[in-house]
This record gives sequence, structure tokens and C-alpha cells, in this order.
Amino acid sequence: MAASDSLIVLQSSALVAPVTALEFLGDDYLLTGEGPILSIYCLQASPTQCVSLSLLHNCRIHGIRPKLQNNDGHVTVPELVELVIFGGKAVRLINVKPYGLSLEVAGPLLELQDWVLDVSWLSGETGSLLGICLAHNSVLLLEPQSGNIISLCSCVEVCLLYSALLIGPSWETSVLVGGTVFNQLVLWRPGGTKGDRQSQVERRLLGHSGVIFSLCYLQSSRWLASASDDRSVRVWDVGVLGADGGCGVESPTCLRVLYGHQARVFCVRLSPGCVFSAGEDGACLLWEWEGNGKVGRTLRGHRSGGIRALAVSKGGGWVATGGADGGIRAWRVLEGTRQVKQSKEEDGLIDLGFSGQGCPKVVCSVGGCGAVIVCTDQGEVFLHQDESWQAVWNGGPEFQSYCVMEVAHVQFQEASLCLCAVGNINGGVQVFAVHHPNSGVLLQAGQGKVHALKWVEGDHLCLLASAAEGLVYRWSVEVEENESVLGLRLEELKSFLLPPCAKRWLTAAVRLPHGNGSLWVCGDRRGSLLLYREGELEVSEVGREDREGGSEEDQGVWRNENRWPESAVKDTAAPISPVNTLFGVHGKQGVTSVCEHRGLFYSTGRDGCVRVLTVCRDTLKVRRVHRASKGMEWLEKVLFLGSEISDVYEGNERSKEENSEEEEKVLENGGADIKERDGLKDEGELKSMEKFEDSRSESVAEAHFVMVGFHSIQFVLWDPLRREKLFSAPCGGGHRSWAYISPSHSQTLPSSHSLGQGTLIFIKQGALMASRSLTSTATQVRGHTLKDGLHGRGLSCICHLGSVSRGRASPEEWEVLVTGGEDTTVTVLAVELGRGTVKVLTVLADHISNVRTLTAIQRQEANSGGRTSSSFSTLLFSAGGRAQLQCYRLLIGWDEQLNRPVCQVTQVAGHRLDEHWEKRRNRHKTVKMDPETRYMSMAVVHESTEEILLTLACSDGAVRLFTVGEDSRKVEVLWENFYHQRCVLTVASYSLEDPQGKLHVLLFSGATDGAVALWDLTTVLDSKSKDSWHGPSAPCFSIPVHQSGVNTIVISNEAGQMDKDIITVASGGDDGQLSASERLPLIGSSETRTTAITTRARKRKCAQPPISTALQSSFMTPWEVSSNSSCTSIPPAPPLPSPPSSRPPPPITSSETSSNPPQTIRNTNPDSRESACVKRQPLPLRGPSRPSRLPPLRQVSNLSFSRSFTFSFFELPWHQSVQNRADRFKELVVLLRKIHY
Repeated sequence: MAASDSLIVLQSSALVAPVTALEFLGDDYLLTGEGPILSIYCLQASPTQCVSLSLLHNCRIHGIRPKLQNNDGHVTVPELVELVIFGGKAVRLINVKPYGLSLEVAGPLLELQDWVLDVSWLSGETGSLLGICLAHNSVLLLEPQSGNIISLCSCVEVCLLYSALLIGPSWETSVLVGGTVFNQLVLWRPGGTKGDRQSQVERRLLGHSGVIFSLCYLQSSRWLASASDDRSVRVWDVGVLGADGGCGVESPTCLRVLYGHQARVFCVRLSPGCVFSAGEDGACLLWEWEGNGKVGRTLRGHRSGGIRALAVSKGGGWVATGGADGGIRAWRVLEGTRQVKQSKEEDGLIDLGFSGQGCPKVVCSVGGCGAVIVCTDQGEVFLHQDESWQAVWNGGPEFQSYCVMEVAHVQFQEASLCLCAVGNINGGVQVFAVHHPNSGVLLQAGQGKVHALKWVEGDHLCLLASAAEGLVYRWSVEVEENESVLGLRLEELKSFLLPPCAKRWLTAAVRLPHGNGSLWVCGDRRGSLLLYREGELEVSEVGREDREGGSEEDQGVWRNENRWPESAVKDTAAPISPVNTLFGVHGKQGVTSVCEHRGLFYSTGRDGCVRVLTVCRDTLKVRRVHRASKGMEWLEKVLFLGSEISDVYEGNERSKEENSEEEEKVLENGGADIKERDGLKDEGELKSMEKFEDSRSESVAEAHFVMVGFHSIQFVLWDPLRREKLFSAPCGGGHRSWAYISPSHSQTLPSSHSLGQGTLIFIKQGALMASRSLTSTATQVRGHTLKDGLHGRGLSCICHLGSVSRGRASPEEWEVLVTGGEDTTVTVLAVELGRGTVKVLTVLADHISNVRTLTAIQRQEANSGGRTSSSFSTLLFSAGGRAQLQCYRLLIGWDEQLNRPVCQVTQVAGHRLDEHWEKRRNRHKTVKMDPETRYMSMAVVHESTEEILLTLACSDGAVRLFTVGEDSRKVEVLWENFYHQRCVLTVASYSLEDPQGKLHVLLFSGATDGAVALWDLTTVLDSKSKDSWHGPSAPCFSIPVHQSGVNTIVISNEAGQMDKDIITVASGGDDGQLSASERLPLIGSSETRTTAITTRARKRKCAQPPISTALQSSFMTPWEVSSNSSCTSIPPAPPLPSPPSSRPPPPITSSETSSNPPQTIRNTNPDSRESACVKRQPLPLRGPSRPSRLPPLRQVSNLSFSRSFTFSFFELPWHQSVQNRADRFKELVVLLRKIHY
């Protein structure tokens, strides 16, 4: 084989690694260090990446030190800036041209003998020098161009440093501040002594209880800040350091001890009047110095893993953070955000000072003007506006003690009018305008209690009142002006009937026009979603017939103070029943909201989920389930974000308009589609039409929204795409009445920035509280995502889906990848290989544990609507911890406006092995002894349009086969086998076709014992009923390949002679060995067994690190096979000695010999000179596994269970205790002695 054919060169096209270094050049440019790559971002207008360069080879950049000119305290950025970057044991000099946006290497890569903690530019006689702080409390003076060491000085206290900071203009006057492993800060001067170069410690700062990770010194205020492992930030007054000040004051004092982080603090920076810190909890805190050291603002934007780098511009206008997830965020911070007044407003709660009679029970917001309306237990309604209270309406005794209230906003004569509805315990509903309370109408919704009121907008405003016996009364409400008097015109509609359940009342409703009628999607307190169809003829029949003549009261239309008559309630027509029900889809705690946006329905509940639904053929279908952050189980609603966010996909306007027009066309033609479908007689045509309608509904783009809910006692706004918290306020929980007021007053959708500046109003202990003043303006802190982050924790698996481009003629092509990690999320991302750009398309957060394996099946590749943009559909499978398997349908396309790929997700199915355990009642009273199973690997065995066969390697020692129905959306376990008796690490499948055209399915599995087993699953394809198929009880054979675990198996094929396919199986293990077996042809020479295996032995190749990812190459070495296996080595090789067996194999009886004659396999290897005929030896029977040796029984007083399990306290019975066993042992010894004597 030629050398050029076997040579493989890999080149990195994109890198996503933890960001470990950040530095500003003025206020316009940001330097970032990600792995060995240095990048420049321009912050002018829209922040973008300009240029990047790999510099430190195998080291990560941990520090960037520019050489800038400081004139009168103002830092100027010249046309050419010298940089020194360092990381690990490497140091390099770089030239940067900020205005030309270029990077140039100015010196060689210098590798030192110790870890570099800090580098400082020092002035010398002949030019600039570098002072380098090393990890073992020493300082090195270096000439940057030549790399010559001028001087080396160490401290008498030889210890390991976790952080260091060199301060001073020159070597003679410099001071080193080091954070030691003993939780101390030491200050000493490296140039202060001569001779042996041993310097004494001149200052020692005590106080931290953990190691010090970061240091920062501000010369103007003479403060030194330290960030520690003990979750604190300390600010010290040390005086002037360096130059004439030496090591500062004799007795440095600690000015502040700042506690606010939930984990270790990694970075700290100082600016005049403010302290910035960032840590492992992923939060960047802005501490207000004049506010007694309180947190002025919290900046979040990174996933799990924390913040590894922090930078603050010299002018204080920018703050940048780099996370362990590889993301970079920048915030524009203005001086107005650093005022103590703003800090007090955000940290404390404001009492609005309710002065009315009674106790507030219900609170609602009035428009976007900051007004609040409150209903009390005395039946009175008060309005709070312009910091004053005024009484609006008094309901009298009927509305005392119990009331429900809802408000709605309508446009009337180019003005916004607020309507209020109040319900009582006797079925009465009062409707009036807030600013015109005399124009009210009293309605009657049955004779029982009004459980809930809902305003639903649409072509006309509709009021829904949920009354007793599951009846939902409805009225159409219009505002009119008669003789300069504002009035209300109400028309009764046909009521809805809720399905029978314990808690039978309405909690949410939304209306969507559909053909000549309407579709209503409602949610009830039982957690069910209901679909109602309303037509033209379903409005009150009596009122329609009498509308042509007669009085308004006879027509069912009422105005002003008219009381709704009792006769109007007694409608003889039957109420409307739901045409489709998703029973208990949101759990027993109920549905909290339902809304519609561009043809899709979004429902929330107290199960912590947002469900995206579509309506197809009068059926509600769940398209996708979005889960909130861990612990956020109470969701109230969703808020849709506008398209002004440039770094988050919102869909282009043209595609949105097309999607909405298409959805309207589908809804308007709903009746025609039903008639056409009813006229179809062919069942195949009906199924094809249904699939077309499903695909058409799935093509509608999802909106970017924010979840509104409660996390324990905190009110939270959560962004599911960025996985970050936008707003948080302590209120006590969601059981109280509350209202959230967004600062956005326009009719357009708000942004995530504006939502984070909103105000929460809630009732607590009879008082009306606000999270901030209703008259305060929004702060000017705006975040920018310079680079998307992936997984903050470990990356477990990756899968390539395909490529997408703008068109065939466009050279720009994006590769679409899917990654799964230990942070329980699956990320779909696109990589542009030319520039190395990485964009996150969507994040799937349905797993409750880590994601271990991914696989995908590409379904179709089409040209969308005749455009130049390509798109394709893929079925994605993800599996991992807690024996959880998820299936999604991904539609990857191209967005013309954003000029990048986009992804639409449809959730197909999900499965867990212990789902029955989760549904058991009182499971906390029993102990679950079975360990949690983890899915380690996954492979597709067979795929068809009806079902897909998946095989999974499980940690409980089983190989399982699943069947996935794409249309039925079900996942079922088809077969499982525990042959390996230990953790199965990997599986791989392959399909072969024999000369007769029959398809054979082979499955390879590898476990922690280093053995690889071959399974024949051909019969599953021939089985008519999958339920009756039992599967093989044992593999065809098992070969010991590795000394320890087999991490991966890869199969490749090549065309063989005589119509035989040749496959090569390669594996990699924990022992660092790459192993391959070649020449595995399929032979159909026997009727009873259609497969036979032949191998050719070569050599093995070992590598030092464990193999976790298999490489498929032509120069990989094959497996070696022992002589007692079912494989025959051709050409013959000296057999390996078989391992000694502890027990002989059982003898073979004559009956077994006669029934199972040895099969003959004829060698068809063209490389062999002679035709060999060998007898196939039967496989030795696998002996029973030895029982595991159990530890002695001990008393158990406490067992803890993870996640949804509670604590159980119990004691073992007396006969299993240690004391009882000891007493019985003594009695046995005495008995044996008596027998002996």
C-alpha cells in the first residue's frame, strides 16, 4: 500500500472550548482566549468577531497583557499594540493592529520550566522587559524578543501559589502579591535583595478560609481585591504598591467581605466605586461599594460550569464574561446603573400603601401605564395610579368575602379602554369599564359559585365564566357610545361543558378563527386540554331568531345597568362538548394558561412544562414539550419575544407571514378538507393526506418565548433557549395573587432586556408589594452574545446530521451537528467550516440525567417550496441516564433574513424503563432496590416507514431491542438479553445480503470484560408479529479482544469476490488498544445456519490513552482469535493458549451429538493456496455466573434517594442484626464443642 494512501491528516476547522482569558482594548475591542486561539471582537454597533489566530499550540491562554500608554489616567489605543499572552508554561509576544483588525506573531513561543500565573510589562534600560510570576512563588525577568533570562528571584517561603499579581513599573520597585495554598496573601519584592536572590515576606493578609483564585489591584483607590474558594470576595486597603510605596501600609485592613455567590469565586475586577466578581455559579455580580457592599446587579448568561474569565473596560462601559461552556457575553453598563438608589430599589420590596377598606384579595395590572387595580374582601375595587388610590366600584354584600376578578384591554376610538369583570359566590358577574364604572352590566352565570373568569380576544371580545356543574357561560362584549355615554353591549353565546372530574372548572382559554366558525382550546383545573368547535349556528338560537324584530332585551342584548334576567340563563339548547381531550396532560395541579401565536398553541401548567400544540383534523397534537429549569415546577404563562434580538433565531418576517397565511388557509379550509377526506375511499390516499397535513403543521416556525413561573419563593422569568434567568423577585410563591408589568409600552413584542426590567406586584400578608417602583425608569444594561455556549459540563456524544446551504450555487455550507452532555441537554448546532463559526440552533432539555449516546436517521431531503435554500428532515434519538430514550423529528432549513440555518423540532416519543415506578402510589414508602440503568450506546438495526428497530447497550448488563413507531409515537421494548452479566458499553449493527437476496442483520456488543459478542437478529425481520418474537438466547460467539472495557465498535464493508460482502470490525478499549477483524463474509451454504465467520490474524496496535472514539482506517490491525472459539484463522496461525477453566465443560450426550452434527465450513478465501475443510466445534456452554459476595448485614437507619424520591427511615429486624448473628455464632461454637467431646 502506498504511503500516500495510508496517510491521514486532520485539520481543526472550529473549536469550542472554555474561555479562559478576556481583555479590553479601550471600549471598542475585546480580546478573547479560547484554548490556544486568540480572537478579536469589535464592539462597535453590532459586536462581531473579526479575526482569530492559534498561538500556544497545546496550551490554553490564561492571560492577555497589552502594553498600553497611560496619559493622565486615560488609556489610549495606538495603531499597533504589543501583547503578551501566556498559559500553562508558554509565553508569546503578539502584535495587534486594532484599526486594521490583524494579528501578527512578534516572537517565538517561549516554554518555561514552571507554570506561569501572571506577566507584567516592566521598563528597562534598553527597552521593555517582562516580569513573569511562576507557580512556586518565584519571579522571572525576561527579555521578550530573544527570550533570554535576565534575573530570577524566589521567596524564602517556598509554597505553591494559586494566583499571583506583579505590580510596579520596574524590576527594582515591583511587588508580588501571591495567593498561597495556605489561604494567605503574601507580599514581597523580587528586586529588593541581591546575592542569593531570596526575598522575605513583608506583608501577610489573613482571613480567607479557602485558596485564592484571583487578584486585582486598583491604583487610584489603593484597593486590593481577592476572590477565594470560600465563596467570598475580600477588599483590602493596602495603600500604594510598587514604585515608592513598596509593599504598602504596615497593617493592611480588610474593608469589605462580600458574600453573594453560591459557589467558588474564580474572578474579581475593580473599577472606581464598584467591584465585579464571577464564579462557578455562572453569575457575574456588580457590588455597589456605597451601598454597604450589597449586590447592585446580577448578570447571567452562561450554562452550567461557571464563568472562567472576566474583564471590565477601563472606562467602565463594558463588562465581558467567558464561560466554561465556551460562550462569551458582553454587557453595556452605563453610569446610571451604579447609583445606590437603583440598588435599593432592586434589593428591597416597596409597599404601595393600600389605603382602602378591607384586605386586598385580587390584583391585576391596567395596561402599560403602571396602574394597578385591586379587589378587596369587602367587594370594593380600587385603582392605584400616579402613586394614589381611588375607589372605583362597590359591589355590596353579594361580592363580599369571595370574589374573582379579571381585566381586559380593548381599543375604542383610538384609545385603550380597560374592562373589568368581577364574579361572586352566587353566580353573579359584574362587567364595567374601569374609568366608567357606571356603565356596568350584571350578568348571571348559574346559581353556584363562579370559579373563574377569563377574557378571550379575537374578532370580538368574549367573556367566559366557569360556574357550577362544569358549565362555562360565554358572552360577547362590545363597547359603544350612545349619546356621549359610554356603554357595553353584551350578547350571550352557547356555553361549554367541561368533562366530569373532581376539580371541574376552567383555568385557561384561547380562540382561533376556523373556517366559518372558531376553534377553542381550553384548559381545566384537572390538567386537561380541551378542543371545542364553534360554528355560526351555535350562537343562541332564540336570540338570532328574534334579532330581526323586537326589543333588545328579547334579542339577548343588554346595556348599562340592566340586570341579566333569569330567563336568559335557562337556555334549552345543550351546551357544546369538547371534540377532543388530552386528559391530565399537565398533571393533577392543572393548566395555568393557553395562548396562540402564529398558528401554534402554547399551554403551561404546574408540572413545569410548556407544551406546543397543533390542531389537525379536530385533534390536539403535542408537537414539543419545553421544560423549565430544575426546581421551577410552577409555570403561569409564556411571554413572546420580538425579533429585535439579533443573536437568537426568531425567523424571518417573510417566512412568518407565509407560515401565518398558510395556517389561516389551512384553518379556513378545514371543513373542505374534512369533506374531501370523507370522500376518499382509498385508505392509502387518506393516510398520505394525513401525513401531508401533519408535515404542513410541523413546518410552522416556533416562536422564541420566555417562561413565567415560580421557583420556590422566587418569581422567575426563564429563557429556555439561552438557559438563563432574566428576572427574579422574592414574593413567597405562586399561590398568592400577582401581576407582572413589563416596561415595554409599545404594541410590538418585548425583548429579553426589557422583560428583565419589569415590575412584579403581589399581595403578601394583606399588603400590596412591588419589586421596584412603578415610576422608575429601566436601567441601561444590555447584554450581547458574542459567542454561543454549548455544554458547561462534559461532552458525552456527538452526531453529524448533514449539511445545509443557501443554495447550490452558494459556496457557504454549514454542517449540522448534535451534541449531548452531562448537563442533561441536547444541543443542535451549525458549524461553518470556512470561518469556524458555531451557531446554536436549538436546545432540547427533556432528559432528566446525562445524555450518553446519539444516533440519527435522515428521512428526506427536499427543496423547500421551489426556493434555492435546501432543507432536510431527520429523526434524532438520544439516550442516557435513568434509562431514558427520546425521539425527535428535526426539520433543518435556511433562513434568508438571518442568512444561517434554522431548526424546527417535533417531539415524536419518549420512553423510560421505570415509568411504572414513577406512577405508583406511595412509592416513598417502599425501597427501590434496583439500580438506575444507564443507556451507554445505541445503534439502528433496521428502519422502515412504519417502525424503527433500535438496540441499546445498558449498564445493567442487558442488550435491549426497541421498536419505535413514528406514526403511533410509541416506544416499546421488543427483546432483552443479559448474556454479558456486566455493563455493556457499546453496540453496533450491520446488514448483509446473501446471494439469494435475503437480508441478514448482525449485532456486535462489547462489555467491560473486553469481550465482543456477535448476535444474529435476522429472524426479527421475518417475524410477522413482533410481540411473539423472542429473540436469540445467546450470541453466535463471543471473542475476548481487550483487557478491559470495549468503548466503541465500528463496522465498514468492501466489495468481495464471488458476490460476498467483506466487513471489517474495529474496536477501541480502555487498555489503549486499537483492534480490528477483517474478512467476515456471509456464506449461505447451510440451511440451518446461513452465516459463517472467517478471520485473518494480523497484529495488534496499542496506544497509551484509552480509546473512547473508534477510528475507521485501512491500516488498523485485526483481532487475534483463540483456537477454541467458533472462528477459524486462515492462513493457520499458532493458536493462543486457552485460559484455564475452573470447571470442565459438561459432557455431550449421544442424543445431543446425533441431533446436532458438526457443521462443515469450506474456506473460500482467495488468498489461501489450498482449500481447507475444518470441523466446526460446538461452543462450550456458559457456566452459571458465580454469585456476588455480599457484605455482612448491618443495621440501616437512613437511605437517601435522588430526585423525586423521599427519605425513608427504618430499622432491619432483629434476626438480621449484627448482635443477633454474633449470639447465634457463639451458640454454634458451644454446640460444636459439646459434640466434639
